[in-house]
Amino acid sequence: MPRAIILYEIDQSFGPNILAEYYLKQDDKISPAILKEFSDKHVKKESLTVTIRKDNNRYYSSKVNAEPIDKENLYLSFILQEEEDLISLKSIFENIEEKVIQGFSTDKKSMTDILKNSLNAILSLIQKLQEPEIIKDILNERTKKMLDDGQLQEARELIDLGEDIPQKLAAEVKIADQFLKDEFYRKAKKSFQKAAELAVLIQEEEIASFLQNKGEQVGMFPELLKERESLYKEIAKFFNEFLGEKLDIYNQLIEPIDRLIEISDNFEEHELIDDLTKLKNNTQRASRLGKDLYGLENKIKEFFEKI
Repeated sequence: MPRAIILYEIDQSFGPNILAEYYLKQDDKISPAILKEFSDKHVKKESLTVTIRKDNNRYYSSKVNAEPIDKENLYLSFILQEEEDLISLKSIFENIEEKVIQGFSTDKKSMTDILKNSLNAILSLIQKLQEPEIIKDILNERTKKMLDDGQLQEARELIDLGEDIPQKLAAEVKIADQFLKDEFYRKAKKSFQKAAELAVLIQEEEIASFLQNKGEQVGMFPELLKERESLYKEIAKFFNEFLGEKLDIYNQLIEPIDRLIEISDNFEEHELIDDLTKLKNNTQRASRLGKDLYGLENKIKEFFEKI
């Protein structure tokens, strides 16, 4: 469950500017340093999504598809606990994005209310998936309204579905989550999609969209694993063939290491991310030292030629 949601824009000249923000905890606050790092990675590296880990927190930012309102520089950011499920957040992002675009205005209070409602909607959705009785109660209220409106046939159909679909839905989500935990990604995708179909039957469109998107996210994992293996081989090749020969080669390692960090974040591999981050930091340092040594080497050659 995200602890905060922030809508901001990135001005090419002045950097990030917060348009609205909502925090579950009063002492939470996204720092200018985190926003600047988001801005650098979104703009300079043209990354659509960015994840930052700092002080046992994770910060996630994604570019908003704001074509309907003719904007190109809108972003949504979230603060999460380190152990929280980033896959689920990515799976519901489109729903939040749609609400932000539909209600977009320059009024900060209005946008803050939209962010607050979006965060509460995430909590509500998670509770529904964990407690089928909540869905049953919602269906009961819906059937009562149908009966009041004279929609007898529709009400009967929904009553019949409400007898067992909520339990089947919760059970299928539990199976999908276990497949995901056991790294059976293709099976997990199928189970999430099956659960989405059950949600459609009882007209829970938001749940269906969430589960369908989550299935698609998980379905990409096998390809991400292949890409990760290829990146590891690429980095190993640099170390085996060039280490000690070209000091400036370190600069070429930074981009694949960055991508490995992004992929590992999808799999919630926190210890590996720590190691990769340390590798990246030392690689950056080696790159800077390499550039300095390269400059010194040219000066040495220059003076040597004068002797």
